Formats: sequence, C-alpha cells, structure tokens
Amino acid sequence: MSKQPITSQDLRKLNVLNDPQLSPDGGTCAFVRQYITDEDEYTSHLFLQKIQDDTPEQWTFGEGTVSSPRFSPDGQWLTFVSKRGTQKTPQLYLLSLNGGEAKSVTHLENGAGQPIWSPDSSRILFTTSFEKGDLPSTSIDDKKEKQTEKSQPLIVERLKYKSDAAGFLDQKNKQLAIYHVDNETTEFITDEEFDHEPSSWSPDGEKVCYFSNKQGDDKLVSDIYLLDVHSKKDKQLTNGKGMFSHGTFSPDGKTVACLGHMKEFAGATHSKIWTIDLSTNETSCITEGWDMNVSDSCIGDIRSGQANPGPVWTEDSTSIFALASAWGNTELYQVHLNGEVQPMTNGQHHVFGFSIHEETKTAIIGVSSPTNPGELYALSLETKKSKQLTFMNEQLLKDVQLQEPEEILFKGKDGLEIQGWILKPVGFKEGESYPGILEIHGGPHAMYGNTFFHELQLFAANGYAVFYSNPRGSHGYGQSFVDACRGDYGGMDYEDILSFTDAVLDHCPWIDEKRLGVTGGSYGGFMTNWIIGHTNRFKAAATLRCISNWISFYGVSDIGYFFTEWEVGTDLLKDPDKLWNHSPLKYVNKMETPLLIMHGEKDYRCPVEQAEQLYVALHQRGQEPRFVRFPDSNHELSRSGAPHLRQARLKELTDWFEKHLQN
Repeated sequence: MSKQPITSQDLRKLNVLNDPQLSPDGGTCAFVRQYITDEDEYTSHLFLQKIQDDTPEQWTFGEGTVSSPRFSPDGQWLTFVSKRGTQKTPQLYLLSLNGGEAKSVTHLENGAGQPIWSPDSSRILFTTSFEKGDLPSTSIDDKKEKQTEKSQPLIVERLKYKSDAAGFLDQKNKQLAIYHVDNETTEFITDEEFDHEPSSWSPDGEKVCYFSNKQGDDKLVSDIYLLDVHSKKDKQLTNGKGMFSHGTFSPDGKTVACLGHMKEFAGATHSKIWTIDLSTNETSCITEGWDMNVSDSCIGDIRSGQANPGPVWTEDSTSIFALASAWGNTELYQVHLNGEVQPMTNGQHHVFGFSIHEETKTAIIGVSSPTNPGELYALSLETKKSKQLTFMNEQLLKDVQLQEPEEILFKGKDGLEIQGWILKPVGFKEGESYPGILEIHGGPHAMYGNTFFHELQLFAANGYAVFYSNPRGSHGYGQSFVDACRGDYGGMDYEDILSFTDAVLDHCPWIDEKRLGVTGGSYGGFMTNWIIGHTNRFKAAATLRCISNWISFYGVSDIGYFFTEWEVGTDLLKDPDKLWNHSPLKYVNKMETPLLIMHGEKDYRCPVEQAEQLYVALHQRGQEPRFVRFPDSNHELSRSGAPHLRQARLKELTDWFEKHLQN
C-alpha cells in the first residue's frame, strides 16, 4: 500500500511521548503517552517499559491525564500527577511497584503538582496553591459545597494580574508542601505571597532547593533559595539581579548547580550553568566560555509544556548533564566543572528529554526529527550509541508520506551566515512548477530545527514548497546573533527573511515566484504583518496570534510592560514614536496582499485586540481580510488548543492558500 499525504486529521493519530524517567536500578523506564481521543479530548497515560523489552506496558487507563512520573529512590513506589473522572484539579497519586491500584494521596481544592522524592523515599515535595495565611484543608470533602454565586468585580492591585496560561490571576500563589508516605499526612512548608518552584532535596533530606521572584512584579528576577524543611527558614543563594532556576544539589551536598543568566541581553540572554559553593556562597559560571544557550530552544507544534530536567549531576559531583541547542539541533551534553564540554548525542535531531542512570552507563533520551514525531531511545553513555526503545508512532509513519528537509545556508544582506530549510511538495516532479509558503517562527528568540512540525508537513502534503529559517534573533548561533534583532524589529531581521526567500528561489527555480505565501505566529505574525506593509512580492499572507501595534501591546499583553522595552528598545512612557515606527499598523495603507487573520479569544500574550485593530484598519481602506476568531483559545492554540479548533485552524490556513496560490 502506498503512503498517503499527511492530513489535519492525522493529529489524532499522533502519540506524543514525554518525561522519560529511569528506575533506581536502571532497568525500567516510565514515561507518559499523550493522544487525542474520539471525544476530542487530550488523554495521557503512564507506561513502564523494561530496557531489555520490545514493548511497553500501560499502567493507567480510562479518561483523564497523567504527568510527572517519579520513582522513589528505594524503587518501591511511583508517584505521578493525575486528573481523573470527576476531579476538578490534578492530584498526587502513589502506585506500589509491587502491584495494586494507584491511590490518590492528596485531596486539595487547588490540586497538586511537580512531585520530587526525598532521598530516603519517606516524603514527596510538591506544589499546591493557596492565598497567604489561608492554609487549605487536606480533604476536598471537608469543604462545604459552595452555592452558586453571582459574578463579582476583579480587584486589580498588582502589575502582573493576568497570564496567558492561567488567565486572570487571583491572590493564590504556588506554595511548597510535603506528603509524608508513612503517616499519609500533608505538611505545608511555605506560606508567602510569592510563587515557589521546587527543584531538589539535599542529600541528607534536611533542605529543599526552590526558585522564586520575591521582589515584586516590576522586578524581573528569579533567585535560588534553600529552605530548611523543619524550621521553615530559607536562605537566598543568588544575588537578586538575574534569572536563575532549577537549583539541584550535588550528590556530595557541597554545591548547588542551576541554570540562569544576569540579564545582560534581557530576554535574549543565553542561559548558562552556574554552581554555588554552599560553604562560601561563591557563585561561578562554568559555561562562560561556551557560546551556547543551555536549554531546549527547538520548537515544534505537537508538544507543549514539557518538563525541564535542569542540570543533572554525575554521582561523583564532578560534572553535569544538560540540554543545549545549536544550528537546528538540540543535544545532550556533559559539562565538567572545569568548563570542558562533551557531546553525548550527535545527529540531525531534537533531544527533548532525558534521564540518566550512571551505574549502568545508560540514558533514556526522547528524540524527534522532521520525519519522527518522537520516540524514546536507550543511549550508552560509554559508546554514545543508541537503541530505539519505543515505536508508538510506527503505524502512522507507515501510513503517511513525510518530507525530509534540505538545509540551505545563505548570507544575509550584511554577510551574516544564516541557516534555513526547505521541504519539497509531496509528489514533486522535475520540470513542474510549484507555489511556495514561507513560515516564520515566533519568539523571536526560538529556533526552527530538526524536529517534527505537523503544520510544515501539512503544507508540503498540499503541494507547496515550504521554506523556513532562523533569522537573526533566533537561538542556536551564539549570543550576538540572538541579540541582534532587539531594538531593530523589522530591520535586519526583515532583510534576513527576504534574503532567505531570494536564496530559496535561486536554489529552487521550480518554485513559482509569483505564487508565494507567507505566514507566522506571534513574532512570526508581527513579521508577516511587517512584510506585507513593506513589499508586495507575496501573493497571500496569513497572520497568526500577531502583534500589530506596540503602543497598545505595552498595556494589554501579560508581558507587554517589560517585553516591549526588552525587544523594541523603549516603552510607551519613554518614546511612543519609536513604538509606532516599529508597529505594522503604521504601514497599513501600503498593505495590498490578501490577508487571513487568525487569533484566539483568550490570548493574553498577544491579545485579540492586536488582530482587531489590523482588521478594522484594512477594512477601512477597502481591503477584504478574512478574520477568524477561536473561542476559549490562548496563545498556545496551535500546540495545545482544543483538537477540533486546531484542525479548524489548519483548514483555514490550507483553504486560504489554496484559494490564492493554487490558481
């Protein structure tokens, strides 16, 4: 049977694997499989697989979601977070590895998450939310059923009062709690008006490491803290001037490693690995000489919100495992305290997760590529060779035709080398002419790369050449490169994208330059708007969750009050003229390209008013844009929105370009 072109319906056939975790003996891997049900819901289940076996075993069933599986250090238990049946919030579950049913061990009104076992397996550190001074009941059943209340006004007294992920914020904050396995009790160990993000336990089980911003919304910092779990007293380890996270104790208990930076280039600053000597409080950056972003910067459209393992120590406390991204790939590295860096993986791929077991010299890595939605592999830390462990997407790959990208390296207008790729249309034939679609990523400090991207494959399946690049401002090419677009939105980044389009057309003369489309989301939406306000070379455009007006963005976005100055170089109070000059809306009278505008109603990152302004202005000057609004959808619509709305979005895109480019 011949393979078929991929469709939007195939989103429902994808299995997304996340959060691989090795057991203490190194013989078993736990992981989460997410998929879309026939009822249009996301469901995820817990799987366990022996490293030597060919097939995994499913351990949870039914409706609901599972996340964050974690083995107890003694190998007796597995904890995970799950929301099942009639539960309104996710709770912490405990499952004996000797057999039996999973048991919900928390019953908190605002749920539980982010579990971390103590070294002696007697306690589980986790998070829940409550308002300072209002410790919650540990049993939802103890809460009296609330009567239906009339809506009340929202009182706003803080700068950060909404979030794209959480909507409008109340007075609750993420707090730290401990579940005691032996006596089945829950203890709350923080009670502050700040959010707390847990990282690790000290080897003696006396302290926990967490990170938090305790300086208020207008101070954009994150610091590492040590908290004594008995006295409830904490100690700040970092200097209150940078962005630090994921503090993890070394096995010898002498050092904490963390990720972070000192905001030298604001939000474009590379994340680095730092160590903190607990005896002297001396902080050192061990990757100072490594011009890489120590993070997974690679973007796709099928996985969202995956856990960051942070720095992972070797047992001898001399080096650290971490992910880093460069030139379109994300790899696993071992970084020694002296700054020496060793790649543990090497390929045209995206390593999206890992778990290490040093005694057996084994790692489990999650790997995706443009033609692989993502599977788990057992990696030998000695030979660097890997063996595929799961085959969850094997059937889909047997059924659909996926295109391998071809890399295109080109020079920007000022000679800067830039990386891009092109997908040929499915069924490509020499001598025929094809339309092309330019995709522009968001961020802008993100990275297109060698990972699975359903939308790109869908365009290729519909007969388009699909080309995409990492213009200046993208991660993966050094600190000066990622910083190069700040204060210059619509400047040399725009020139890079046009230079890339020229390079693609030169390289692929079979692309019809009179049938080109352009699309992108977030920053990619901004750039789509900017492009059609400055050139008519594209026959059709689609702008997604876009920015059109930096002046209003400053006040309506959940990040506008700091992101505007970080990226454009000023804010409304200092230089509104500069904001307007960088706003695509200023150039609306020059926009002649047919435009599809798509936006989520509950997008608080790039609020829907950005689309509304553009739509009204285009209409007022006689254009006929198509405006599609998606209910109950935030900035993550394309990655984690309601499945039927994700499909509707893709249909709008493909129908729009078919109307304008295929005729």
